[in-house]
Amino acid sequence: MIGVWMFISSPVDPGQSPVLPAQDSKTESNAKISTNPSPQFEDNSGDLPEDAMKDGVNQETTQVTDEKNSNEDEPSKMESENGDVKTTDEEPTSRNQESDKKDDEKTNLEEPTSRNEQSNKKDNENGDEKTNDEGPTSRNEESNTGDDSSSSQSDKSKSKSEDEDSTSKDTDSNSDTNETEKKPENDKKTETFPAADQSEILKETRTENESFKTQAAESASEKESRKPDILKNQDLYEWKTCNVSTGPDFIPCLDNIGALKNIHSTSHYEHRERHCPIESPTCLVPLPKGYKTPIKWPRSRDQIWYSNVPHTKLAAVKGHQNWVKVSGEYLSFPGGGTQFKNGALHYIDHIAKSLPDIQWGKRTRVVLDVGCGVASFGGYLFERDVIAMSFAPKDEHEAQVQFALERGIPAISAVMGTQRLPFPSKIFDVIHCARCRVPWHIEGGKLLLELNRLLRPGGYFVWSATPVYRNTTEDVGIWQAMSKLTKAMCWELVVIYNDKLNEVGAAIYKKPTSNECYENRQQNDPPLCENNDDPDAIWNVELQACMHKVPVDESVRGTKWPKTWPERLESAPYWLKSTENGVYGKPAPEDFTADYEHWKRVVSKSYLNGLGIDWSSIRNVMDMRSIYGGFAAALRDLKVWVMNVVPLDSPDTLPIIYERGLFGIYHNWCESFSTYPRSYDLLHADHLFSDLKKRCKLVAVMAEVDRILRPEGKLIVRDNVETVAEIENMAKSLHWNIRMTYNKEKEGLLCVEKTLWRPTEVETLAYAFQ
Repeated sequence: MIGVWMFISSPVDPGQSPVLPAQDSKTESNAKISTNPSPQFEDNSGDLPEDAMKDGVNQETTQVTDEKNSNEDEPSKMESENGDVKTTDEEPTSRNQESDKKDDEKTNLEEPTSRNEQSNKKDNENGDEKTNDEGPTSRNEESNTGDDSSSSQSDKSKSKSEDEDSTSKDTDSNSDTNETEKKPENDKKTETFPAADQSEILKETRTENESFKTQAAESASEKESRKPDILKNQDLYEWKTCNVSTGPDFIPCLDNIGALKNIHSTSHYEHRERHCPIESPTCLVPLPKGYKTPIKWPRSRDQIWYSNVPHTKLAAVKGHQNWVKVSGEYLSFPGGGTQFKNGALHYIDHIAKSLPDIQWGKRTRVVLDVGCGVASFGGYLFERDVIAMSFAPKDEHEAQVQFALERGIPAISAVMGTQRLPFPSKIFDVIHCARCRVPWHIEGGKLLLELNRLLRPGGYFVWSATPVYRNTTEDVGIWQAMSKLTKAMCWELVVIYNDKLNEVGAAIYKKPTSNECYENRQQNDPPLCENNDDPDAIWNVELQACMHKVPVDESVRGTKWPKTWPERLESAPYWLKSTENGVYGKPAPEDFTADYEHWKRVVSKSYLNGLGIDWSSIRNVMDMRSIYGGFAAALRDLKVWVMNVVPLDSPDTLPIIYERGLFGIYHNWCESFSTYPRSYDLLHADHLFSDLKKRCKLVAVMAEVDRILRPEGKLIVRDNVETVAEIENMAKSLHWNIRMTYNKEKEGLLCVEKTLWRPTEVETLAYAFQ
């Protein structure tokens, strides 16, 4: 591996959190590292944190002669010209053979003791590799566990019964693997990964003006943080398989039956909202019988494996509307829906024809699809360069969101109930509802007023429902109520159109861009919200039947429409002020640009070619701790979508992410995410786990990672060395394949791959049963 490790950081201690807008074969791995001191690799004081300058280069990991870099303003040029890492990948060794494997690995480079690997303490006095200078430690491995085959192995054996004595058969590396599509054989050639050194580490800094608050701070009713419960011995993990009533479809915060029994009313869909268990589960969700490697995009939009989502109720109920059909071993999706049974693309283009100003893929980039069904609307919007955040409850429409995710279409399980949706205000260009079964007009329009909070000033609400085009008594009554409500909200009815092909119609409304209409209303109904009501506070904040004023200060977010796509992706939002510091310590607009440039370098020089990832198999991606959305933006040219998650206690930068034409969500990672198991192909965690282990059980977080990641899915972790070592040990205990570990000084990079392994021992969760 030819590597270059680049740092862009402000001079602060690692892990310092900002006070900001925050919210029988063996594997033989012969690493060849040659790192000769060169001017291009020299670190200077402007690039390193204070503690790194105090201690010099971390002697546990690398010894490099420090010299002054003559150009301190170009950290991207810090390169290791001679750093090579080559690996020879053979069949993975079993866990019982791990110590033998280590005997076969010969190197004179010392591993850092913080990695907690049992065999790291062995001396390699007779190493085959000789270098003049010790360089940063980097390892690329197909597997450190050997209990399951990786996605790049030559073949996969049929699954064996879990009742067999698997503990005595560790050498049978594929014993727990279900039948999957065979992948191209790995010809076991020596691969060169120019990856690890290219992965820069950005450090957050503490700013004094608090430019970015945290979502936790904004939401006064946030749940109390979990008490710290950090395992002292990270070498011992005893995993069990979850025994729950929903089996392989378990969503802990939505399937907490014990909590649902205590709900006194369901009239406001309280039973569809999040009710998380007191203790997050640490067991692993089982796989459906016969699980296969998901079909790749774009074919997956039209066809998925039945065995991966073995549910047929929706096909029986909605098959005539072309939602989903059963076709042998597949489930097929003709692209229809209740309002567009003849195809979503015709429906999408008909909207644009009726309202040219909507300008799909230019003016309109980010859409919220309410009550999305199987998300065919969002799936076909990709063809118009539009992304949709689709959501629907986990209800009698069996597995609708799970179908969407398996198809490669973004979606979450959520409901419009008693609480605000987990998004900031004024961020969606268009909100769409096609027979979404939401009673917009009742209780003072409380639910429609929540959409008003989320919609940009000047944005459109597309309402495709029977009251628009049918004349039944009920439909007429709802239309009259909606007309009265939307007029009182100062929404302009722009157009009503009829789609003769699908025999449906829609009404399109526009949100005002000023407060003039609000001020001229004869009645303050719906009322304006109190001045101290923060429209961006969402976590456990109850809905209120009120409207927030439209911002009028041109320097404030929401007064101007974003630039057209794709220009908005690369442009710092107009409301970022140079007088305020960004997350990494620079003036906010510069911080935004530096972050984007950083992730473009990391993705192009490291992630795309250096981690051994087949990006054609990656579709659903999650950035578990996103700042400005730079990682997602850097993946723009790939056929992927990225769910940008802004944790509650991180800088509240989610509005910036939406402003640049991306999307995301707030979340508390001490609780489970509102998605089905096996939803994502790749998870990215940048300095997330080191923060989480201060507040919640890291084992529970890792169990959640295992839940939402697909078998053969990848987890990329960037964090301090100690935390990376903990995650690596947990990944090994989960029988995951270790694709790469790398550390330099006090920072580390880890890439691991989930396997099909499931524990034979079972843990019953009482709250998940009737």
